[in-house]
Formats: sequence, C-alpha cells, structure tokens
Amino acid sequence: MKARIHVSSKRVYECLPEGLTERVQATAPARILKQDHLVVGDNVEIEQTPEGDWAITAVEPRTSAIFRNIQRERMKKVIAANVDAVLIVASAGLPSYKRGLVDRYLVRARQWGLPALVVFNKMDVFDGSFDLKFEEARLQDSEALCYEVCAEQPDYQPRFLALGLAELAAKLKGNTAVLLGQSGVGKSRLIKQLSGGRAELLSGDIGKVGKGQHTTTWAELVDCGEFVLVDSPGVRSMSLDDLSEDDLNACFPDVAQGATRCKFSNCTHKTGVKGCWFQGLNEQDQGNALVLSRLDSFQRILSEVRGIPDWEKDHS
Repeated sequence: MKARIHVSSKRVYECLPEGLTERVQATAPARILKQDHLVVGDNVEIEQTPEGDWAITAVEPRTSAIFRNIQRERMKKVIAANVDAVLIVASAGLPSYKRGLVDRYLVRARQWGLPALVVFNKMDVFDGSFDLKFEEARLQDSEALCYEVCAEQPDYQPRFLALGLAELAAKLKGNTAVLLGQSGVGKSRLIKQLSGGRAELLSGDIGKVGKGQHTTTWAELVDCGEFVLVDSPGVRSMSLDDLSEDDLNACFPDVAQGATRCKFSNCTHKTGVKGCWFQGLNEQDQGNALVLSRLDSFQRILSEVRGIPDWEKDHS
C-alpha cells in the first residue's frame, strides 16, 4: 500500500495511506534506514505484518528536498521531501515588512529549486510605509509570485496587486508547500482561512514558550484540505552560513550578471570603487533601483557566508 510520511522519528513513522483519512504507525527496518534517513513528505510503501503492525517496505525517489548543509560533517541534512513550493508570509502592518528577511527566504527557495509564493498579509492596515508595487517588481525579478491578502477578512479584495486569497488558494491546490515567515505575520490565521478552519499549526504555540524554541528541527505535514503544508520551526532559522559563495551567486543571477560588467573581476561593488558597473547606475531609474536593492541584499548575505562579524559588516 502506498503512503506518505506525515511525522518522522528514529524508526517509527506516522504515515497516511493513500485513499485513507487516518494515519498509521509504521516501522522502518534497518535495510531501509541504511539507504537514507526518512523524513516527512517521503512517499513509501507499507504492508501489514502477521502481527498486525505496519512496516515500511520501500521508499520512492524524492522529487525535491528541504535541506541544510552540515559543513562539519560535509553532508546534507534533509528536513522534508517532495515539496512543490515555498510559501513566504510577510506583514504589511506589524511586525513591519522586512525586505532582507524575505530575500533570505528566497535564497533558500532557489537553493531548494522551488518556486516562491510571497504573501503580503494584514493589508487592511497597510499605511504605505513601503512601496508595495516596487517590492512586487523586485520579487517578480526573483521569479516569485506576490499575493495581497488580509487573513482576518477573508472577503478582502486586493487594492494594489493582481492576486489575492482566492488566487493563492488555487495555486496551492493539490500541492505541498513549506511555510516560512517571522513570528507575528499571521501565518496561523492565514492557514486557517486557506483550509476552511480545519488546519492548526503545531508551531502556533511555540513562540509563547520562549526564545530558543524555534531552533528545534521537528517537522510535520499538516493536511489543509486541498493542499498540504510542511510546518517546521527548524526551516525558519534563516542562518545562511551553510552556503558557499558559489551557492549564493547562483541565488542572485541578476547580481552575478551585473558583476561581469565591472572593470575588475574582484570588484567589491562598494561605494567609491572605480570601474564598478553598479556604482554607475542611476538610482532614479526603477530598473536600476531594483538591481541595486538586490545588490544590497547580496552583500549583506555574502558577509554572513564569509563569516564577517556584525561589527565588521557595519564598517566594511
């Protein structure tokens, strides 16, 4: 019988058999675990033993993986598998919109080879504190789709962007998405709306426990009716120090292309550097402003990848 892992542990996994509504617990034998550790989202085959227990007998190849690189062990730590999209939730109210954080999430989406859906929530209280159309343009340059919603008001209609809650629900239908977004942006409320009230995020109460709780790496698949969600505080830790400079360049193709126009191959693109193509751009032109905003994010993340302490970043 085909099934999908919804909760993973060391050797016992909660699996949802195809066509059923209740999960079963299945044990993975050593021969399966020797091939690779199993994670939520893995598609497996299970069968019932003569004793009435369930056992995992085979694992299907993964179509995608949510992972981090463990540099010390020179290995890839997979957190979830067979994910179709990255769902990034940002706030247009409080907490204030953080462009740099969204860009960090987009780096992960590119690294995982997944399309990104960026949701601007709390639009009922949007006060124009940032240029929403400009943010949409720069995010579209990153091949991300943008949505304007108010999770508190399901009948809210977009005023600035073309896509809203109905289009987001249609995009997610039949897919599995990993959820990213800082605390307070309305992730839980949004998921409740999209799922018709049937889904509860297990991580919803974690932020109330205290700092440090979000460093855990557990993950679970949440059935949201017409789509499935990966809920995991572990993938929300946005430290990017496991990336290489080559990884980062691949995540900023527009910046990498611009760098080829600089006079010197080792150009730092800093203010006042001679021969830098970026420094010659007119910021009043929106196209140039988009590129320069992406360069700013690239340089901030590059400092982290290179291990430059915060006090040095501010003076470099």
